[in-house]
Amino acid sequence: MMAKNKEPRPPSYAVSVVGLSGTEKDKGNCGVGKSCLCNRFVRSKADEYYPEHTSVLSTIDFGGRVVNNDHFLYWGDVAQSGEEGIDCRIHVIEQTEFIDDQTFLPHRSTNLQPYIKRAAASKLQSAEKLMYICTDQLGLEQDFEQKQMPEGKLNIDGFLLCIDVSQGCNRKFDDQLKFVNNLYIQLSKSKKPIIIAATKCDECVDHYLREVQAFASNKKNLVVVETSARFNVNVETCFTALVQMMDKTRGKPKIIPYLDAYKTQRQLVVTATDKFEKLVQTVRDYHATWKTVSNKLKNHPDYEEYINLEGTKKAKNTFSKHIEQLKQEHIRKRKEEYINALPRALNTLLSNLDEIELLSWSEALKVMEKRPDFQSCFVVLEKTPWDETDHIDKVNDRRIPFDLLNTLEAEKVYQNHVQHLISEKRRVEMKEKFKKTLEKIQFISPGQPWEEVICFVVEDEAFKYITDGDSKEVYARHQREIVEKAKEEFQEMLFEHSELFYDLDLNATPSTDKMSEIHAVLSEEPRYKALQKLAPDRESLLLKHIGFVYHPTKETCLSGQNCMDIKVEELLANSLLQQDHGRSNLYHDSANIDKINLFILGKDGLAQELANEIRTQSTDDEYALDGKIYELDLRPVDAKSPYLLTQLWTSAFKPHGCFCVFNSIESLTFIGECIAKIRAEASQIRRDRYMANLSFTLILANQRDSVSKNLPILRHQGQQLANKLQCPFVDVPAGTYPRKFNEAQIKQALRGVLEAVKHNFDVVSPVPTIKDLSEADLRIVMCAMCGDPFSVDLILSPFLDSHSCSAAQAGQNNSLMLDKIIGEKRRRIQITILSYHSSIGVRKDELVHGYILVYSAKRKASMGMLRAFLSEVQDTIPVQLVAVTDSQADFFENEAIKELMTEGEHIATEITAKFTALYSLSQYHRQTEVFTLFFSDVLEKKSMIESSYMSDSTRESTHTSEDVFPRSPRGGSLDYNYPDSEDDAEGPPPYSPIGDDVRLLPAPSDRSKYRLDLEGNEYPVHSTPINCHDHERNHKVPPPIKPKPLVPRTNVKKLDPNLLKTIEAGIGKNPRKQPSRVPAAPPEDTEQSDNYAEPIDTIYKHKGFADDIYAVPEDSQNRIIKVRNSIVINTQGEEENGFSDRVSKSHGERRPSKYKYKSKTLFSKAKSYYRRTHSDASDDEAFTTSKGKRKGRHRGSEEDPLLSPVETWKGGIDNPAITSDQELDEKKMKKKPHKVKEDKKPKKKTKTFNPPIRRNWESNYFGMPLQDLVTPEKPIPLFVEKCVQFIEDTGLCTEGLYRVSGNKTDQDNIQKQFDQDHNISLESMGVTVNAVAGALKAFFADLPDPLVPYSLHQELLETSKIMDKTERLHELKEIVKKFHPVNYDVFRYIITHLNRVSQQYKTNYMTADNLSICFWPTLMRPDFENREFLSTTKIHQSVIETFIQQCQFFFYNGEIVEAPNAVACQPPPSNPVQMVEPMVPLQLPPPLQPQLIQSQLPADPLGII
Repeated sequence: MMAKNKEPRPPSYAVSVVGLSGTEKDKGNCGVGKSCLCNRFVRSKADEYYPEHTSVLSTIDFGGRVVNNDHFLYWGDVAQSGEEGIDCRIHVIEQTEFIDDQTFLPHRSTNLQPYIKRAAASKLQSAEKLMYICTDQLGLEQDFEQKQMPEGKLNIDGFLLCIDVSQGCNRKFDDQLKFVNNLYIQLSKSKKPIIIAATKCDECVDHYLREVQAFASNKKNLVVVETSARFNVNVETCFTALVQMMDKTRGKPKIIPYLDAYKTQRQLVVTATDKFEKLVQTVRDYHATWKTVSNKLKNHPDYEEYINLEGTKKAKNTFSKHIEQLKQEHIRKRKEEYINALPRALNTLLSNLDEIELLSWSEALKVMEKRPDFQSCFVVLEKTPWDETDHIDKVNDRRIPFDLLNTLEAEKVYQNHVQHLISEKRRVEMKEKFKKTLEKIQFISPGQPWEEVICFVVEDEAFKYITDGDSKEVYARHQREIVEKAKEEFQEMLFEHSELFYDLDLNATPSTDKMSEIHAVLSEEPRYKALQKLAPDRESLLLKHIGFVYHPTKETCLSGQNCMDIKVEELLANSLLQQDHGRSNLYHDSANIDKINLFILGKDGLAQELANEIRTQSTDDEYALDGKIYELDLRPVDAKSPYLLTQLWTSAFKPHGCFCVFNSIESLTFIGECIAKIRAEASQIRRDRYMANLSFTLILANQRDSVSKNLPILRHQGQQLANKLQCPFVDVPAGTYPRKFNEAQIKQALRGVLEAVKHNFDVVSPVPTIKDLSEADLRIVMCAMCGDPFSVDLILSPFLDSHSCSAAQAGQNNSLMLDKIIGEKRRRIQITILSYHSSIGVRKDELVHGYILVYSAKRKASMGMLRAFLSEVQDTIPVQLVAVTDSQADFFENEAIKELMTEGEHIATEITAKFTALYSLSQYHRQTEVFTLFFSDVLEKKSMIESSYMSDSTRESTHTSEDVFPRSPRGGSLDYNYPDSEDDAEGPPPYSPIGDDVRLLPAPSDRSKYRLDLEGNEYPVHSTPINCHDHERNHKVPPPIKPKPLVPRTNVKKLDPNLLKTIEAGIGKNPRKQPSRVPAAPPEDTEQSDNYAEPIDTIYKHKGFADDIYAVPEDSQNRIIKVRNSIVINTQGEEENGFSDRVSKSHGERRPSKYKYKSKTLFSKAKSYYRRTHSDASDDEAFTTSKGKRKGRHRGSEEDPLLSPVETWKGGIDNPAITSDQELDEKKMKKKPHKVKEDKKPKKKTKTFNPPIRRNWESNYFGMPLQDLVTPEKPIPLFVEKCVQFIEDTGLCTEGLYRVSGNKTDQDNIQKQFDQDHNISLESMGVTVNAVAGALKAFFADLPDPLVPYSLHQELLETSKIMDKTERLHELKEIVKKFHPVNYDVFRYIITHLNRVSQQYKTNYMTADNLSICFWPTLMRPDFENREFLSTTKIHQSVIETFIQQCQFFFYNGEIVEAPNAVACQPPPSNPVQMVEPMVPLQLPPPLQPQLIQSQLPADPLGII
């Protein structure tokens, strides 16, 4: 049963392959191809096919198991597959005759029959005979596959008769055919099927093949198959045909002629080859190996097919060719790169045409090898050529192999290089010739387009030679030169007309009339007209100059690094020995410090870097400072350390000071938080009395990039924090330094620590002190103009060359001390050398005993600046004029120098001043003695000068409601505080008027009467007064802002002294009618947010509702004089002159005047400018009149000048009192005799409030309706977008953003430039964030209608009274939806921006509450004529605050957020009567407080109501 169920085994056939065999004599040099035919059929893969099979064997091989002493080989079996699996199995036997390699006769075997009979045997037997594979198998059978012949015996089923149809080797085809004929006869006797295989048809001889075919045709059923074992053509066909003859049931195969079969086979090979080559081409790295690639591809069908057809060897050869191609391609590219780089190398090494023009290439190579830069361009390889070395793999080495230069391509490049140099030389010559042609054309003006000039140069030879691009480039260069020259001349002209600009106070803003006067005067100048075609640039230069005049700092000095302040500091730092024995002794006597413990605080490794720098400058931890050696113990700690407080103060380490270093806004903020923590810890624990007074010093690290745009911001922010913390700030010194920290910074910081320790020692243990040894007897200021054509060394040589010259006190980088015998005693004279622009602040606010005014006799601008400065100096202060030129001969040879020197001497004669000249070529005039007479004069007048100074200080402190500069004759300092509201001045620059580290003269103060607590606040000290030199510490922080008064006061401005005299006289005449001051709200009643006053720049007041910041009497009859909240009514009818005379007499002394009234030259110069535009009066008349009518000049506005001081309807400062011309003052007074009376008339109330026009120029953008500035595609005005983007990109973390006002001139300049070009970049203008913020607020203030419509104000007001928070917010959301679509989009945009600002409140201190205080009047524009509105201001402010806090809820469907301050979020009470009372502590600007108005004005004298 099992036998029946077994599947039938496929039939097995044994085929015997026979053919001509025997010795070489019988068969020739090679066989007929029986073995190759068997090999190809049994193992068809190319790798298993062996073309060589020998029949000459050794006896051992013959007797091995493969041959097994038989003359036949068993090749194994092949399974023929059909559709249903294996069809049959064919065993292949090859009948041959093996020859002994010794005797070359057939080996003897068991069958001794001849080959013909033996080959025809149908039964073969050989026990354990192994399958034959190749000749190498013999003797090494164990290394190959071992397969035995089945059962050791086979029955032959058919014969394959092989006939070689090739040319053969020493064999005759006829002999082979005879042998085959005999063999065929013998085979036919076996009655087995026979097929003839014509072998080696790839080398076929046609007539041999025809004879074979003829032989077969004579036989019955004898088929000829044309085969080629080498190309595997018809090999399988012949065996298949034989099997069909053995099994008639099989289909008869089609016998294909050799050529047709060969073509088919070759097509298969070609297709497989193409696929394999594509596969190989995926390899792009010529370093790849065959082993690696073949392992990756071995399972790929295309790879396997090719290997089967062509073999691994051919595949490897194909791969090797591809790799070689890749390598050659790489070499070609590298060579191309080298050849392309060769011109650059030649330009570097052989750029001189004169040197190489006549050299051959080989000579040039020798020249190049000697160049120092040769190794950077070329590489000399040890092995050559370069493309056979590993240099081809060094892709990062761009140097050219030197042996490559020996090629023709390199020589051709050299020849082209020489020709290029020749043509370039010619081109440059022609460009320069064309440039000279342009210089000869006189009518080319700055800014003239090229198109207007081209017609005049078309015939020029040089123009024809150069290209169009070159001609435009030359013209552009020519334009740059003449434009630059014209701008320099224009700037020089502005300095020559200094009297035009320096008649206003610092931080003022020029009015429209003033700007008209400036343009009227300058327009007559050719240098003004030269920039006619560059009017925007000219206007920008003028505005920049005006901005510098009113906000002067050494950083913004128009001379750049040639600023006199910078040069003086550098010279003094290098020339003076920083030793002051008096100061060293003071340290020793006070605290006897030999060792300094320093705690260094920084972020991200900055602390360690500073410690390393200090150690580098030390020797064994000993540091030399001011002639003394100090042992330093440094403890650097990262600000992020969690053990900060524990490391700061230990029993073994008690720091004398803490250096806080920063180099970014982030690190500065982090430092500020750390200092706050340390001070809070010290306040709570009270570990040590010194701990409470630990000195902190802020140090700015150098950015290693002098043009870094972040440096001014860092400096400003650092200065602000220093002001806030009441600690020194050490700035990056001027100049370029390679390291982050400079030696001068470290010394300045160490001196500050020593002085702080000394101060703390004196405060804790006060002792009586003698006069400070370093205190000066005389304080002299030397002024020189920036950019003057002489060296600073020349004007300082009279002092520096003196043996009695020494360094000033630490921190006074611009001062020196002289010890001179004047009279009968030795005097200490402090000389402070400043630029004129830095001296302005000293002239106004500091005690100065004398001025040395230096000017260049070669420069008109220098004399103009001197005149402008001297005009405003009080005539009680002695002056020395110094003219500087090369030699005395200049006076006689140069008319311009003679004129300026004569003018200087004439002015000196008029004002009874000293005059001298310094000559750069003379040594005599460099002696200190040239100033001895001047010093003596100063000493004689010292008492009078100080008395005059003290009387001015007393009048200011008595008659103003603010102690601006409390002074005493000696010692002390000013106390500067950071502003708390926007009322604290718009004008002050971000730095001190004379720079961060310019040392002003010590100003007297009452500071010694107070101590500092931990928060930097002062409280009285009842002890012996001590001189602790606070001025040195305080002056390390520049004083940009008014000091905060000791008691809470309303906003106050410092008034002009002369105006105060007038007010004082009026008060003296009417003592009983002087109203009492309104008491300020007590400090404990004020909230934290009350430090922010309502921003005046956004609150417009009606004409009649006069701004009482300051006002001047416009006539002498029944006028009201207001100083902040004090109102003085003058009922006297005296004339002005008589009034002034009585005031003077009441004081019993001559009041100091100014030199411009003492010098006819100075006064006539000042008057001449005014007369050009206003008057025709003569100089004599003007001079005489000014002596009789001298009035105080009103100070310019320091508020954000959206409002002018007196006339709120006019833009800028339009105050007649500003003008220095007395006659103009009288004319303006007479023109307005009835103005106040008109204002008293009742005003008719209107619903809307029209804003004043704050601009002094026409604009087609600003002041336009919002609908005209937007489109559906761009719903936000472009100006608003630019401002917001600038603020968010550069200043979102700026402290006091939107509260601290920016420069008014910069604000106007931003809008003017935008008017001219809407695509202007704010970044390129170099303006501050505060200026851009101010310009943005001004944009909304100028809109015809407020952004929040008036029609919705009442709804917003009523909704804000809803007690339930959720209900109130949803109601507000519905009201916002009623906005006009344009207003809604812009309102959402600006509120979203303010929300982003408020999110940075930790760094900018601008919470939503503070922002709403600054912005609500701008967005809602209240009607302050409506008296009822005054009681609802806080409600309106809270509405805007709510919009900012809940921005996501109102505009982006976000969730309601919890307000950070619960008090601020509570809605106001619904009872309007109760809302009036809480308004008192808000400290609104004085005109807006109804309680104050009601108490002061029982009647309505101003006609407001």
